[in-house]
Amino acid sequence: MTDRATAEELDRDDRLAAWRLQFVDPGVVYLDGNSLGMAPVATIDRVGEVLNGEWADGLIRSWDHWLDLPSRVGDRLAPIIGAPAGTVVVHDSTTVNLYQAIHAALGLAASRREGGSRPPVFAVDGSDFPTDRYVVAGIAASLSGRVVPSVDVLDGVDVAVRSLVDYRTAELADLAAETERARASGTVVVWDLSHAAGAVEVDVAAAGVDLAVGCSYKYLNGGPGAPGWTYVATAVSGEIAQPIWGWFAQRDQFEMGDAFQPERDARRFLMGTPGILGLAAAEVGIGIVADAGIADIAAKGRLLTEFALSVCDEHGLQSPTPRDSGRRGAHVAVRVDADDLDDVHRALTDRDVIVDKRRPDLLRVGCSPLTTRFVDVYHGLTAIAEELR
Repeated sequence: MTDRATAEELDRDDRLAAWRLQFVDPGVVYLDGNSLGMAPVATIDRVGEVLNGEWADGLIRSWDHWLDLPSRVGDRLAPIIGAPAGTVVVHDSTTVNLYQAIHAALGLAASRREGGSRPPVFAVDGSDFPTDRYVVAGIAASLSGRVVPSVDVLDGVDVAVRSLVDYRTAELADLAAETERARASGTVVVWDLSHAAGAVEVDVAAAGVDLAVGCSYKYLNGGPGAPGWTYVATAVSGEIAQPIWGWFAQRDQFEMGDAFQPERDARRFLMGTPGILGLAAAEVGIGIVADAGIADIAAKGRLLTEFALSVCDEHGLQSPTPRDSGRRGAHVAVRVDADDLDDVHRALTDRDVIVDKRRPDLLRVGCSPLTTRFVDVYHGLTAIAEELR
């Protein structure tokens, strides 16, 4: 059954329902948590505390507990992606972090490759998220390298950049199998987990991932422009090198020494002074996800998307999102005639149904497990169907 009564019953049985009370009620049908998560009530209080207390009153003295925020928040995030403590830091934007990680991956690839040096070869799918493609292209251009616009064949490729969840269709890649396939070809993969962290179960350690990056403003509810994060496996953290050297990565930071001697763990990816307000906000959102538990969150995500696809079928809506729950993330794409996309999206927004659009012909219905109700999914997809009649 895909009617409203069924949605209400599913909401009554939802073991995560109480967590939604920890977020500010937006007063709309919000189905875009895969772009920007809802605001936790505690975040608003926490940011005010940092502004009014730790900064206004504490001033420079507050650095005694601000200095380790990138690592402290990273340790809160680590279990969400199956990483051990000390392997994740929350610091700069995902784009900057990806730039660092790709250069670090190049060094790893060179150390594992037999033969002499040569211009680097990169692989990134031609339809992957724009930032990922742009960063790869920029690095390749600066190093006289070459970009292969596909990850299907990796022979001769030094570094591949992969998104675990396709930002358009929500198709979920096999993290362990694809990491192993790359390693067999001598390729180091940098995984972008932006659409996965906080939505699906991820185990980077078990999968043998060397490097991964992601954002914290989607399913981790860190707030607009919240800092991204970097994961670096323990096995490679002592040897890896990244190109932007800053004093927060320095082993003896306040010795102000002449030579750069980076930390031996993920902290070597830190650079300059971090944004404390963003980190404080991200710490709250990440903490809520960690406390709720990624296993329960992922299970509800599968149920939400399964229900969403059933409602699509009921209304005759076309979706490219995989039907196999083990092969999709936590959003469902609905195909719309490209000529109608903007008008339909605008009409939905006017009805207080907030979804995302991706050109040329997709609406994305986000099913953020901690904040999305089954009735939201039912209402949103019913509204889409009504607008398409």
